[in-house]
Amino acid sequence: MIKIITNRNCVYQTAYHVIWCPKYRKCILEKDIAEYINVLLDEICIANKWVVLAKEIQPDHIHIFLSVPPTIALCDVVKVLKGVTARRLYQQFPHLYKTLWGGHLWSPSYYVGTAGNVSEETIKNYIERSYHVTKRR
Repeated sequence: MIKIITNRNCVYQTAYHVIWCPKYRKCILEKDIAEYINVLLDEICIANKWVVLAKEIQPDHIHIFLSVPPTIALCDVVKVLKGVTARRLYQQFPHLYKTLWGGHLWSPSYYVGTAGNVSEETIKNYIERSYHVTKRR
């Protein structure tokens, strides 16, 4: 169950599944690099007050499931996650420059999926009932 979060101007219950890959889908996220990026992702999310619900570092891609306030565009969240991790990984592991020529660690694309506690059908029914109740007044 995804926790309901309250701040001074909204109540939200968001959950985003984000996946991204190293450039050329290289299997570089192993051993020390995987451990480092695991800790780094937690640090970035804590600093930005984003809640990590789950994450998994695979050799050729990263899965992160997180909750972000609705006032923040998810594309900006991904930009921060990919940008900070790339910069810090290159600093910590300079040999990555040789593996990934051109200075780009991550592929430019990513996947985002949303998850919720209610189905699409439940939401549609709620909206339709709400419309009919308002119309009767």
